[in-house]
Amino acid sequence: MKYNGKNNPRVIIIQKLYSKLINNESELVYPKHRFKKFIKDVVIGTLERNELINNEISLHLKEDVDIRRIDKVFEVILKSAIFEFLYKPATSTKIIIKEYLDASNFFIDISQTKFLNAILDKVSKKIRN
Repeated sequence: MKYNGKNNPRVIIIQKLYSKLINNESELVYPKHRFKKFIKDVVIGTLERNELINNEISLHLKEDVDIRRIDKVFEVILKSAIFEFLYKPATSTKIIIKEYLDASNFFIDISQTKFLNAILDKVSKKIRN
């Protein structure tokens, strides 16, 4: 099933995490959605494991990414994908990467998407092996 932007689960995940990053006091409200449980799991899991995910980024991507300097949307996409690599083993790496690349088209330009693809590919190989 192909999702348009508004109902794509990973677009919703990115939006929820970004709003929480910008305003930590914002309340997380989840719309009725076929994948509501999945969306909540990834959003809450990414927030709860932020420090661990930052450790994974510094461990595997310190040469490629300075988390303090990258675009915040890019950071959110990267962190939520890493959460899925770590905690959603039933979902294949290829699907996670493809879904986040598709969702990223709503937020970042094509050159950043290519960089994101390379970064996700690299970190997925380190985490999933």
